[in-house]
Amino acid sequence: MKNTKFIFITGGVLSSLGKGLAAASIGALLECCGLKVTNQKLDPYINVDPGTMSPFQHGEVFVTDDGAETDLDLGHYERFTSTSMGKCNNLTTGQVYYSVITKERRGDYLGKTVQVIPHITNEIKDFIYKTAEGYDVSIVEIGGTVGDIESLPFLEAIRQFRNEAGKQNAIFIHLTWVPFIKTAGEVKTKPTQHSVKALREIGIQPDILLCRTENFLSEDIKAKIALFCNVEVSSVFTAKDVSCIYEVPLVFHREGLDAKIIELLNMWTGRPRLEEWEDVVNKFHNPSRQVCVAVVGKYINLTDSYKSLNEALVHGGIANNCRVNLKFVDSEKIEIEGTDKYLADVDAILVPGGFGDRGIEGMIMAARYARENKIPYFGICLGMQMAVVDYARNVCGFKDANSSEFNAKTPYPVIDLLPEQRKVKEKGASMRLGAWPCAVESNSFAHEAYGQKEISERHRHRYEFNNEYKKKLTDKGLRITGISPDGSLAEIVEIKDHPWFLGCQFHPEFKSKPTKPHPLFKKFIEAASKNTRGKSGC
Repeated sequence: MKNTKFIFITGGVLSSLGKGLAAASIGALLECCGLKVTNQKLDPYINVDPGTMSPFQHGEVFVTDDGAETDLDLGHYERFTSTSMGKCNNLTTGQVYYSVITKERRGDYLGKTVQVIPHITNEIKDFIYKTAEGYDVSIVEIGGTVGDIESLPFLEAIRQFRNEAGKQNAIFIHLTWVPFIKTAGEVKTKPTQHSVKALREIGIQPDILLCRTENFLSEDIKAKIALFCNVEVSSVFTAKDVSCIYEVPLVFHREGLDAKIIELLNMWTGRPRLEEWEDVVNKFHNPSRQVCVAVVGKYINLTDSYKSLNEALVHGGIANNCRVNLKFVDSEKIEIEGTDKYLADVDAILVPGGFGDRGIEGMIMAARYARENKIPYFGICLGMQMAVVDYARNVCGFKDANSSEFNAKTPYPVIDLLPEQRKVKEKGASMRLGAWPCAVESNSFAHEAYGQKEISERHRHRYEFNNEYKKKLTDKGLRITGISPDGSLAEIVEIKDHPWFLGCQFHPEFKSKPTKPHPLFKKFIEAASKNTRGKSGC
């Protein structure tokens, strides 16, 4: 095993400071220096994975090629680096205890008393080592906030890890908050001091402090933080608020964070090449036009529910030198107040994935509105299924057509479970998950986007297009332009005589990057920019 270096990232004061973005940005910087980088996320919740958690509780569930349902931060890691994440990149308390208890029942501990130390902490350390094999640097983010009781085993594990690996092989970066108090007219360092104090009480002395704040910190403030937190002044960095998250690697580089990390870990690297990131940020800030896209969904009150989707739309804009303004529309409000109030002034409509019957009719109404008014439409997973339901009802005349997920007694179940899914009792990881191949038909929106006939995309769903209705719907003009190689599963549907109308059973947003926008999002935004009916302002 090569001598892998480790960077442990913790957070303090409060949540949502951006540990995931910091970890991803550090990965991007080190990769730009020529290093092979991977990321890990250690989550303190007891769920085995976030697959059964509500998006309102935890944001989106990010799906990897190997079918893991993971934390949304793994999406950040993939968007900022070239490394593909997998099951081995996300560890939860639930997984740790599940593994340890299984070993105990099997007799692996030979009658010993199983305890948090050393058995739980050893399990965590083994995971960290195993996932890092073959990489120059492994960046390990600890979920939660220092002081939370749930994260204590993980913090103890990385404390031990540092002692075992040595100071030049493992460093601690602590992300904290330095608020600007407007009434006092100054920044306050006390939250950071208390956060570091709590971390040191656990036995961890941070090597680097990342201070999240509105503006760059003065040298005096950095010196004060360094004095009270027992770090060098040269190890205190500003994690400044930015309007575009893809600026974060550039801000960190200008602050000298990458150079400090390389120094502490005693590594030799190439000079960072950041031209690609500079180009992304330049296109984001200097678009030649703008479009308004309505996102009609049921989780709009928490935008993290659609994190990868929102970013993929931004990527599509970057590819078209276009600013994408998002108008989040609650599908339940469309059911009550109609489509015109919310969709009359948009350039394109997107209906994302989701579960449960709440707001379904509003999504069907949005699909119909886009179809009848020739507005570019992109339906993802549930959004594709609802477009099929609309087509069955309002073009084919199948009144009361529906998905059997929402109406088990529908006379026309155009979306239904496969026979093997009917036997599933436990909901966790029971869906069609991960990367599946798809054959794309020529002369289609999909083929124009991909430029190839064989693709692979990530899935997360149980219900499928019901092939019993395939001929009836296609005879009326619905096109099935993407299918599984064996022809059994419909993956992409389109509508003829429309500027751009496409629904896909998979989640293309999971494979989009700012430096490599996903083909479907690129074409969707291109179609939106050609639509002159919208006002583009949202």
